[in-house]
Amino acid sequence: MPLSAEILQANILIVDDQMANVQLLEQLLGEAGYSQVSACMKPEEVCALHRKNHYDLILLDLQMPVMDGFQVMEGLKTNTADSYLPVIVLTAQPGHKLRALQMGAKDFISKPFDLVEVKTRIHNMLEVRLLYKKLANYNRELEATVAERTAELRESEARYRSLTELASDWYWEQDENGNFTKVSGPVLEMLGMQVEPLAGDSGPAELDGWVEAEREKLRRTITERQPFLDYVFRRVGADGSQQTFQVSGEPMFDRASRFIGYRGIGVELTSK
Repeated sequence: MPLSAEILQANILIVDDQMANVQLLEQLLGEAGYSQVSACMKPEEVCALHRKNHYDLILLDLQMPVMDGFQVMEGLKTNTADSYLPVIVLTAQPGHKLRALQMGAKDFISKPFDLVEVKTRIHNMLEVRLLYKKLANYNRELEATVAERTAELRESEARYRSLTELASDWYWEQDENGNFTKVSGPVLEMLGMQVEPLAGDSGPAELDGWVEAEREKLRRTITERQPFLDYVFRRVGADGSQQTFQVSGEPMFDRASRFIGYRGIGVELTSK
């Protein structure tokens, strides 16, 4: 729907204790094409009406019995559903204009009414108000979409982790320094080692027995940040027994294309 059509369908409330003023504004707005205009001559009822009807614009007289317009605005500020105060004040007192704006009114219309000024200020105010509502709705939709996509991503990651654990003996991740950050499955027990860099320098005694040429090739691949698929390497125990492993991995990068580590899966092929 074009914004001009939405403006004419805006929900407007006139608040004035003088019937003549109410009738004049109703006639003016009706002739201008506004279709949803209502009036209230009891200022103490305005806050409840706004909570119920969510007006796009309230034309508020400042000088009224029981509650003046300033008190009405204070009450409207308690509406937690919408922090935007859609008020144009109606006043014959020049000194009241600044105070009303400081209290949150968006504009003012001077009495006696200049009909051209009234129509212009009302149209401009409603245009800004409806654009504000569109932006708020867009932000809510965007937040909902982000939340939905995040949930889908987490679900997808959970499925991926589950599948990799089912299809392999272990799943692993390393940071940019080669340190293990995540290990699932019996990799530590199977390799008989503590959490050490997969392609690091020879470390504790637990790493003895690896075929160094195979480890060096894997080390170069990781240093160059290249993916590797079904890479086979072996380990020979002190008693002559041999273990053969197959590992696949890929480098990980953040949104700024900065290298942040590796992730991969592995299986034990033979154990003698």
